[in-house]
Amino acid sequence: MGDDTVDASGGRRRRGGRSSKRADRASAAGPSQLPWRQPSLAFEPTRLVSDDQLEAIHIASLSILEDIGMDVLDTDARHLLSAAGADVDADSERVRFGREMVLDYVASAPAEFTLHAVNPERNLRMGGRHTAFGAVASTPNASDIAGDRRSGNTADFRNLVKLSHVLNAVHLHGGYPVEPTDIHSSVRHLHCTRDLLTLSDKVIHAYSLGRQRNRDCLEMVRIARGLDDERLDIEPSVLSIINTSSPLRLDIPMLQGIMEFSARNQLIVITPFTLAGAMAPVTIAGAVAQQNAEALAGIVMTQVVRRGAPVMYGGFTSNVDMKSGSPAFGTPEYMQAALLGGQLARRYRIPYRSSGVCAANALDAQAAWETVFSLWGAVMGGANMIFHAAGWMEGGLRASFEKMVMDADLLQMLQTFLEPLIVDDTTLAFEAIAQVGPGGHFFGVAHTQARYENAFYSPMLSDWRNFESWDEAGRPTVEQKAETLVGEFLEAYRTPALPEDRIAELDDYVARRVAEGGVKTDF
Repeated sequence: MGDDTVDASGGRRRRGGRSSKRADRASAAGPSQLPWRQPSLAFEPTRLVSDDQLEAIHIASLSILEDIGMDVLDTDARHLLSAAGADVDADSERVRFGREMVLDYVASAPAEFTLHAVNPERNLRMGGRHTAFGAVASTPNASDIAGDRRSGNTADFRNLVKLSHVLNAVHLHGGYPVEPTDIHSSVRHLHCTRDLLTLSDKVIHAYSLGRQRNRDCLEMVRIARGLDDERLDIEPSVLSIINTSSPLRLDIPMLQGIMEFSARNQLIVITPFTLAGAMAPVTIAGAVAQQNAEALAGIVMTQVVRRGAPVMYGGFTSNVDMKSGSPAFGTPEYMQAALLGGQLARRYRIPYRSSGVCAANALDAQAAWETVFSLWGAVMGGANMIFHAAGWMEGGLRASFEKMVMDADLLQMLQTFLEPLIVDDTTLAFEAIAQVGPGGHFFGVAHTQARYENAFYSPMLSDWRNFESWDEAGRPTVEQKAETLVGEFLEAYRTPALPEDRIAELDDYVARRVAEGGVKTDF
């Protein structure tokens, strides 16, 4: 795949005729943005409830696992859990977890670890105060202003991967930004993983949809990183999200993903999909107690497979619109659940995953406030990994090119906010104050001039001209400015360097597995 940007039909995308007057001036460096770096929290995460209340949720979760249990649908997984001390019902798929067993295995999960990328400069530290933002993932549709909403396809998939790669505020790929439904599902994982590993050099995600898909992705990551099997098994290099089938169920593909990835010391992110009022109790406390029980069960499973394997506690609890049953995101309840999930993860000393999501259908005020609320709950909750932080629309039904750039601007603001505030003789600026005051202004003093270029963060999409000059410029909307930036970023994209022998080995592997038919699709 070359550097050309293509539209949904496979033709070259014509940005110049789409309000992209600045596109011709874009350099290889692209529009101005902050340098790539992994941010970290400069402050203590927010505590939503007291220690006593948190302990009550913890105890309720242990009671759920001990008295009600989880349905574990895979036979091999039940055998492993039985051997580890779980109570497996001989006449059903129900598994009950004793409290001592849960606490023992959860305690063996690492509190911090490094997640390795193809490019070592893109490695990510998980746990502690570290955080990382992921791009939108797993949507069935894509959109841009010119083409509107359309079903997922290979061209949009590749362009979204490229856009995610070139945006420095995006640290990892959370999966396929949109499902390329024009590729048969039996071989889709082969082509998409190859694209993720060659069109970008950031950390990638692999879906857990059956053992062979997991094994294929592991082998392709090994090839792209130039490792042998032994080295891969000590360096977490790919992650997979494991969603419980709430309420209280782990299905076969998810369990197989845990068994395959944890056995190879790769990252599993256990994420119950607990929507309050639908798949969980209508109260946030009850929904999070169920989320916690399901997360603990999944974490135990990873440690039963391999003690010390990297795992993250994922929180995705939100509420539904009680009139329609549709998922709601970016709500006050979502923020509460995000904060509470972070408190629980810290109690167990396990890295925490949350999300930056919204339910908006358009690039409007709803999209902005719901995304801000989601990100604020995740960041203040101490999330170490924030999925869907750029480009998510319609409650996960659509990936938007313009929204990805809008969100990247917001993420850069967050990165700047998260930087430690320096207080010393230089920043206190006593001499500058004495030079100017009383009266006067600070524009011309040496203290200001020395910091002129980088004094404050300047948002990519903000327009701080006065009304008269803004009106003369044609009143550009945020969507129009975002569309222009999408074009400039894509034109600035360059394929990251990867040794030719690794590319050849990847291509050979994909060709061989495609010729073999890929995987069965009838599980």
